[in-house]
Amino acid sequence: MQKPKNTNHWWQNGVVYQVYPRSFKDTNHDGIGDLNGVIEKLDYLQALGVQAIWLSPFYPSPMVDFGYDVADYCNVDPIFGNLDDFDHLVSETHQRGLKIIIDWVPNHTSDQHPWFIESRSSRVNPKRDWYIWRDQPNNWGSVFGGPAWTFDRQSGQYYLHQFVSEQPELNWRNPELRAAMYETLRFWLRRGVDGFRMDVIGMILKDEELRDNPPNPDADPNAPANDLFGRLLATYNMDQDDVHKFIREIRGVLDEFDDRCGIGELWGELPRWVRYYGKDGDELHLPFNFRLMWEPWQADAMRRSVDALEAALPSFAWPNYVLGNHDQPRLATRFGGQAQARLAAMMLLTLRGTPTLYYGDEIGMENGLIPPEKIQDPQGKNLGAERTRDVARTPMQWDDDPFAGFSTVEPWLPISVDFQERNVRAQAADPASLLNLYQQLLHLRSETPALHGGSYAAIAVSAENCFVYRRQAQGAECIVALNFSAESRQVCIPGYQCGKIILSTTPGRQETVNFEGFSLRPYEGIILIPSK
Repeated sequence: MQKPKNTNHWWQNGVVYQVYPRSFKDTNHDGIGDLNGVIEKLDYLQALGVQAIWLSPFYPSPMVDFGYDVADYCNVDPIFGNLDDFDHLVSETHQRGLKIIIDWVPNHTSDQHPWFIESRSSRVNPKRDWYIWRDQPNNWGSVFGGPAWTFDRQSGQYYLHQFVSEQPELNWRNPELRAAMYETLRFWLRRGVDGFRMDVIGMILKDEELRDNPPNPDADPNAPANDLFGRLLATYNMDQDDVHKFIREIRGVLDEFDDRCGIGELWGELPRWVRYYGKDGDELHLPFNFRLMWEPWQADAMRRSVDALEAALPSFAWPNYVLGNHDQPRLATRFGGQAQARLAAMMLLTLRGTPTLYYGDEIGMENGLIPPEKIQDPQGKNLGAERTRDVARTPMQWDDDPFAGFSTVEPWLPISVDFQERNVRAQAADPASLLNLYQQLLHLRSETPALHGGSYAAIAVSAENCFVYRRQAQGAECIVALNFSAESRQVCIPGYQCGKIILSTTPGRQETVNFEGFSLRPYEGIILIPSK
């Protein structure tokens, strides 16, 4: 059992909601969401019960990778608004008692960024070493397909880009570059930003010798021919030991301001992943944990993943869980349907740690249908339609009006075909809807110390494909029982006589059950208050 050292910070008690601005709400009728659209929906987010909003990139950008190719770290792209709109958003967010987190992209810029324009202008330019240049490329591949090096005729060398060629990679070994990047953090911190989600933070430092990566023995034999990234182990292009000193420097910038939070996008095996908390909690507050997102839909797999995480965390580290984001297929599609989405919601919002929700998951949005000719995502364009991330980025479904209440004109991506039945307005009026279940879960979590700050312990049960655990704080406890099966299960929980169901994924089920044996319906989850 793990117990938190301190759960008084907002980023521990709260729930984070990811907004992909392009797809959230369009207020200027161009088919693309904007900052004023986020402002318009703040009351919805407050009523939903989340405590923090994470905004995906809104920086000036050529939009080759939809904002992750940053041309200016200290401004707003006109398609989203301007700095006054951003300041208004921060003010309105804080007035509602909510926090605001923004994306920070430290690994690469756009090739249109003034820094890169200077860097490529001459081999002797002062900013030449702000990026990674080489006479001959190594064998590294791009995440989006093809080699990770492009020859620049202007200066006669290759530059590194592990994403699209329009995203040259910054050289974090250069102290002037680091100082400039830290100033971009301070720019937004001074404007009231409460935290940052740091894009591919484990990739910012590369092997100093830029050695070839070894072959990946587990590479997918059916992967596209140009998937060079997947064919190699990421031995020298990410997760380098020296990266931690730079993350401590980043943390130092955050600590110049009160109660700010650093969240990192990271992959890797647990022993290395957990190092990003720092030796004494002096690095990231929350290294994103995607493990449950990739587990099979099986109770034992979920329990093993949670227990492994709890066992790996040092006492000062606070866990977190993510089940959906803009890079993965939709939760409801990935886990198999709407019943599974209800159970996943209960698991996500009752485990120990900070949950992150992805916009639209609260109404069960599923993968959109994107015709090949309408694919926007560079990953889908380069590696094939089955790899496109566009399916998880379709516009938010607010109502059954034309274009789902997202816009008054055709959106940048097609609206999902089920928007007339699956939308916020319809679900808000339906007490049995997934949206109402999310609201109940979020408010129950907020009001219950055992759920938002207590300890976690798995409970062994004989019922097949059921995950049962105890949450406990301040002498009070809850028991969560989740049935991952398509069949009913009889569950026995030793050490207790009975318990009252305070919330079920089955609408209206509130009863006292005997812990010597009670029924869980197919894909049902319940939260109980036990009696000894």
